[in-house]
Amino acid sequence: MEFEVSDQLLGTFVPIVVYWLYSGIYTVLGSSLEEYRLHSKKDEEEKNLVSKGTVVRGVILQQIIQAVVATILFKVAGDDGESAGEQKASIAALALQFLTAMVVLDTWQYFMHRYMHQNKFLYRHIHSLHHRLIVPYAYGALYNHPLEGLILDTCGGAISFIVSGMSPKASIFFFSFATMKTVDDHCGLWLPGNLFHVFFRNNTAYHDIHHQLHGSKYNFSQPFFVMCDRILGTYMPYTLGKRPEGGFEARPVQSSKDE
Repeated sequence: MEFEVSDQLLGTFVPIVVYWLYSGIYTVLGSSLEEYRLHSKKDEEEKNLVSKGTVVRGVILQQIIQAVVATILFKVAGDDGESAGEQKASIAALALQFLTAMVVLDTWQYFMHRYMHQNKFLYRHIHSLHHRLIVPYAYGALYNHPLEGLILDTCGGAISFIVSGMSPKASIFFFSFATMKTVDDHCGLWLPGNLFHVFFRNNTAYHDIHHQLHGSKYNFSQPFFVMCDRILGTYMPYTLGKRPEGGFEARPVQSSKDE
């Protein structure tokens, strides 16, 4: 009797595997490529307010919740396989679904993320957990309060899946891509030739500004575009300079911002 792995099962667990594999690569690179880091290893060890063990446990908890919700979502959406039309969906149709999902996810996360900064209770008791990582690193990308992970990431992903109309098979690729982008935004490395930096203005340095104290009221957009920040007045550009001790540093450009 053959065991067949369904697209629903792959859509649930492949992004989780991608998260640990991709962040593992960055962890290895970050330990040896000091000249490409946005913060020194010393700063990572001394400035962060949470242990790496706690981060790992927090991420695993969020991924368990994510897997449960994804399983329920696929059951509700139907698990009887893709129709012939879905199997033969054109590249243009898939691209439109991906773009729709990206815009929906970005919009949802922008407003939820921004509100968690503006509401003092939510920031103090929920979102501040993520900002204990003052110096972000790759496998800390999904370190959040479980409620924040459910609202921003899991619910945001579910909404983007439903609105875009993508199939379970397409979701494997979309959520793996979104996972890689989120890890990349938190990796703390500015590597030459990084395609995420080439194609997205919302990148590692852009999000690093948000994790700095002077940038915490700006750059809420995640994980793909900067349009919500630009439209709604929370966009803070940056320059990339060299740190005296080696490596890079993202510096905010505040000429048009009020202190």
